[in-house]
Amino acid sequence: MTAEIRATAPGAPAPWCSSPEGIGGLLRGAGYLADEHTCTVLWLAGQLGKPVLIEGPAGTGKTELAKSTAAMTAARLIRLQCYEGLDESRALYDWNYQKQLLRILADSVGGAGQDGTWADLESGVFTDDFLLPRPLLEAIRAAEPVVLLIDEVDRLDVEAEALLLEVLSDYQVSIPELGTLSSRQTPMVFLTSNRARDLSEALRRRCLYLYLDYPAAEREREIVRMRVPGISAQLAGQITAMVAALRQLDLRQHPSVAQTLEWARTLLALGAEHLDAGLAADSLRTLLRYRSDIEVAAARLASGQLP
Repeated sequence: MTAEIRATAPGAPAPWCSSPEGIGGLLRGAGYLADEHTCTVLWLAGQLGKPVLIEGPAGTGKTELAKSTAAMTAARLIRLQCYEGLDESRALYDWNYQKQLLRILADSVGGAGQDGTWADLESGVFTDDFLLPRPLLEAIRAAEPVVLLIDEVDRLDVEAEALLLEVLSDYQVSIPELGTLSSRQTPMVFLTSNRARDLSEALRRRCLYLYLDYPAAEREREIVRMRVPGISAQLAGQITAMVAALRQLDLRQHPSVAQTLEWARTLLALGAEHLDAGLAADSLRTLLRYRSDIEVAAARLASGQLP
């Protein structure tokens, strides 16, 4: 189930967010089970036209929430994957230098502009025709509905984080050669963070805040049954009970929801009808990613300390 939407004028409430309950139903139709608090935050974001900063452990559905929001609203998803060293030429915009050079050479060979000044020449190559929009500018200039995902923003340098502030507060980008380019519509913006470092207060106060933790076993069982067709309620319950117990251990990396789903698909492919200690031990490598974690979990299984 999706909600076909039109582009939202800057400052206007998004037409799809009639109520938190309605958003919950739309997300479920897109394959995402959201709790009441998450739906309320999305509703407020749509009403107020504000970005949503989502923090929490890796693999708790932060990125998937943005993708599901794009799916439920039939909007285009534009993703900026953050990393250390990201600069404005990769995040905001760049100039097509090759095309500019060809234009200068063409004018030179053709004799055009020989009597002109450097300012005349500069004004001819620093125009919209030579602009290369990157994800942030692309989202601002889009005429159609857009969901902008700024993924793992905590990986950015503090200096690079400052590039986001104008976009997040005013939905505009300032380009020295062209001036200020304002948004044609209000994109739905999600920023995700695994809390690798503390984000600035300037960024935080521009966003609504949402924390996504690992789901309770009952909700995760529902997620497994929705996302892994054909799995029995018994096996889904055993899987999520095991995962919940593993998350209580002192592991280097706790299993994510995505890893739970991968484990469930693996067990289903193996024809498992129920989960016992032997099958769990044999398939731990599908669920855990570090040898030390596998050894800890296997030892607990052997001693009967895990369900």
